[in-house]
Amino acid sequence: MIVEPGKTRIGWIGLGVMGRSMCGHVIDRGFAVTVYTRTRETADSVLAKGAQWADSPKAVAEQSDVVFSIVGFPEDVREVILGKKGVLAGGKNGDVIVDMTTSEPSLAVEMYEAAKAQGMSSVDAPVSGGDVGAQEARLSIMIGGDEDVVEALRPCWDAMGKAIVHQGGPGAGQHTKMVNQTLIATGMIGVCEGLLYAYRSGLNLERVMESVASGAAGSWSLSNYGPRM
Repeated sequence: MIVEPGKTRIGWIGLGVMGRSMCGHVIDRGFAVTVYTRTRETADSVLAKGAQWADSPKAVAEQSDVVFSIVGFPEDVREVILGKKGVLAGGKNGDVIVDMTTSEPSLAVEMYEAAKAQGMSSVDAPVSGGDVGAQEARLSIMIGGDEDVVEALRPCWDAMGKAIVHQGGPGAGQHTKMVNQTLIATGMIGVCEGLLYAYRSGLNLERVMESVASGAAGSWSLSNYGPRM
């Protein structure tokens, strides 16, 4: 399998805060992209870049060789991939599904098996880095799936991220994202409690941030979310 601009047709489902930027980077690399999202207006920026519109996930798959999805919740993933008008319903032998939603490892395995039964491949590839990471194409991408397929997709990974790691077989990407979420959650608790203490102590929060963010207490959550609190 060879994935390259001018030859490989890309499909994209989900154009929210993250997906819109990620899809835009893939277009910027020269790939022809067909998109679908529930609210068409959110596709305006990528349509302006040259993407084509499709009326359903199934229609996206019918016009694509590799279909990426990044939607809201596991039930949304199930609908757009496994549903009656989903990607599998329009997919062809040799096609690849790449779900980048933060979802369930068990669903990633289910999708892998369903795709395999149709002669297709499925990869789970959730990301970390937030909207800024998506905009600046420096996401961390945690990937589960067959090694040859993951490696073939390298031109797409490179368009969106910096830390690109194949974690193992189907579901491994989602398991890794759960590790990520656990670490973020505990870190966020510390950020909230620390800044609340500073506030109640009458300290200047900007000065506190300046001091602690550059020391051992510094973290991505503190630097990126602290100023918003």
